[in-house]
Amino acid sequence: MARRPLRTSLRLARFLWFHVTSVRDFRRTVAPEEERGTNYRLRAEWTQRHARRLCRILDWTVETEGAPPDAAIYGANHLGYTDIVMMAAATPVVFVSKSEVRRWPMLGSLAACAGTLFLNRERKEDLLVVSRQFEPITSAGVPVVVFLEGTSSNGDSVLPFRPSLLAPAVQGNWKVAPVGIQYDVTPGTVAQDVAWWGDMEFLPHFLNLLARDSVRSRVTFGDARASGGDRKQLARELHSAVVALRSRPMRASAEKPLPKDEPGLAATAGNS
Repeated sequence: MARRPLRTSLRLARFLWFHVTSVRDFRRTVAPEEERGTNYRLRAEWTQRHARRLCRILDWTVETEGAPPDAAIYGANHLGYTDIVMMAAATPVVFVSKSEVRRWPMLGSLAACAGTLFLNRERKEDLLVVSRQFEPITSAGVPVVVFLEGTSSNGDSVLPFRPSLLAPAVQGNWKVAPVGIQYDVTPGTVAQDVAWWGDMEFLPHFLNLLARDSVRSRVTFGDARASGGDRKQLARELHSAVVALRSRPMRASAEKPLPKDEPGLAATAGNS
């Protein structure tokens, strides 16, 4: 187990209880409202509410800079599974994730409850199937978050963006917006203690993360822009914008706690 076994064990127990109570809340508040199909707005708000709750439980903090823009797709960099918690705590969204996540213990069921679109990266035809599912989400006024690097990184830089998942935006002439994600961790380094990348195993990484004194993230929203007619050019523009957003220094500390369950408010999530 990671250093500080008492703290790690306590936070792990809190996470297990979080999973049980979150799924129970989904079945009580969201599932009964979906007789006519998936309600992505309701699911996104459920995800935000419980992402904020998880931040409080694990003593994580997420700060936001800029208001969440009115855009169909948010193109973001990707460091690992914590990005989903931080992004969801900031604003109601739906994510695109690799299909393997659906089979993960606990995390898979939470992702499914959140309305996540699961993409099998080994099947090229699956990309078309998933991209067709964007429209009912964006029609509900919920942005789709796409991690355009195609994989997670150590956070030192932003990998080139892949344009394939931007095809629906170009075809539908939707607005898109860049989102930059950064972290600060004490003690340790972002590359080894927050980012989940390369051949890292999940459980040892997660237990080590639970032992950290503090984990802070900043989610910076850029301005929405027209998608244009060239998805490759759009990917390059979003990449440059995300790099610029991440170049801004983080504040020394969080300024105020994020409200517990007020959907759509961009502020700061943390202890309460």
